[in-house]
Amino acid sequence: MTIFEALQHAMARLPGESPKLDAEVLLGFVLGQSRTYLYTWPERELTASQQSQLNELVMQRAQGVPVAYLVGKREFWSLPLQVNEHTLIPRPETELLVEQALERLPQAGRVLDLGTGTGAIALALASERPDAEVWAVDASQEALQVARANTDQLELSVRLIHSDWFAELGGQQFHLIVSNPPYIAEADPHLEQGDVRFEPLSALASGADGLADIRRIIGQAPGHLHPGGWLLFEHGYDQGNAVRELLRGAGFSAVETVQDYGGRDRVTLGQWGTHG
Repeated sequence: MTIFEALQHAMARLPGESPKLDAEVLLGFVLGQSRTYLYTWPERELTASQQSQLNELVMQRAQGVPVAYLVGKREFWSLPLQVNEHTLIPRPETELLVEQALERLPQAGRVLDLGTGTGAIALALASERPDAEVWAVDASQEALQVARANTDQLELSVRLIHSDWFAELGGQQFHLIVSNPPYIAEADPHLEQGDVRFEPLSALASGADGLADIRRIIGQAPGHLHPGGWLLFEHGYDQGNAVRELLRGAGFSAVETVQDYGGRDRVTLGQWGTHG
């Protein structure tokens, strides 16, 4: 079977919105080559073992297993990150959270990423701001192992701590706290659809209304923010108003919600105390 034939065969068997892209990524992974290579050498023959491996991956993808888990990696902020079933798969819309954080992170500032997972947000910030002191926590030891592997591979400086939100941080204070916490309601039918079926539920769902962890973080964050420090969340498209109310109710100012490129509420932020 040639590369061209393998692509056509895989695409025909793959469901979903992006069978062509999925087929390209899976075949590129099997061959250890870029997607460009597939179209430069379409007549190249696959070995029997390569065909067998591709068939197995296509079968798993057809059953719904996310491509990122099958190939063990996903790019975020142009950084190649390892992922596995213990971590959320980093998504492009989360880059908005990084952009907003970078706008507010002072020179040589201290930043904390709560619920770091793969380390995506913390590593993106560290890559852009080597002057910053970047901390990241996660309650999952398995997720921290992935974050540590990514930190080592990318040779970036991030301090990783096993902690249930702020529990193990003592009196540490930061200029900026950023989080992409669980924010889906526990009974939400979307948890039974698409890629999220395979992602860790503890990183997705948060109470009856999806806001349990956000409430907890907002309640504890003031004790870990310098005066004038910022707290930023990613959240669901319909939660902007609720998160703004929670921040204002806790005494945060300059509260606002930023929409993603699809025009949906995505990131809400607030400032604690005053400068000086």
